[in-house]
Amino acid sequence: MKISFIGGGNMARALIGGLIAQGRAPDDISVIELDADKRRQLHAEYGIAASDQIPGTASADIVVLAVKPQQLRDIAIFLGSVLRKQLVISVAAGIRSSDLIRWLGGYDAVIRVMPNTPAQIRSGVSALFAASGVSADQRTQAETIFSAVGSTIWLDDETQMDAVTAVSGSGPAYVFYFVEAMQQAARELGLSDAQARELSLQTFLGASQLALQSTELPETLRAQVTSKGGTTERALLSMENSGVKAAIIQALRAAAERSRELGDLLGKD
Repeated sequence: MKISFIGGGNMARALIGGLIAQGRAPDDISVIELDADKRRQLHAEYGIAASDQIPGTASADIVVLAVKPQQLRDIAIFLGSVLRKQLVISVAAGIRSSDLIRWLGGYDAVIRVMPNTPAQIRSGVSALFAASGVSADQRTQAETIFSAVGSTIWLDDETQMDAVTAVSGSGPAYVFYFVEAMQQAARELGLSDAQARELSLQTFLGASQLALQSTELPETLRAQVTSKGGTTERALLSMENSGVKAAIIQALRAAAERSRELGDLLGKD
């Protein structure tokens, strides 16, 4: 399985690193990247071929579009002339598969993916949607690529991608925001910077792992920590009185709405 990446940014690097760590041969991976420094870094770090020539994708089995959304239209229009039977995977945020297929001249062996930044440490989660021209084997190939950097889920309805963007695509920022607040509170309560960091991050990590490994619902796990009349109950009551849960839900709704708006904007041409 020959894989060609168009774009050598952070997500491409994460996927390349994950694939090679899983045993994929560097000779099976290539990158098209205009930045000469990035090409040199990619070759030096992973031993893969890196060039600035898009026609080189013609020999690949899979083409991964890992460029900025604003660049995708022009690249896709050109790429449509060299595609034969390749699977095209797009990780460009906001670009709907129908628009990508249109730019590719009707070529519909396309999978749209929304990964997230923890893919950089192989702890990401990616949502995938396959257009009608994708075969069962190509679905398996796509899952193999993204499983190299974390877990995967498949969507049956592409409109769900806006919700995925709001929950997991943007989600790491929400986590960092909450950790940032915990660390600030810890410092204001008299702990050092190092202590605040360690306590906040390890608590978030441990609680997430507990939730993943437990069969209990999050609300049950929360209740198990919340003693009647205790400190946790006081903190949660303060959050409820401040409307924290409602504000989080509204924030995700706003993110999903913005995702829909960007899809309309980016696909209008």
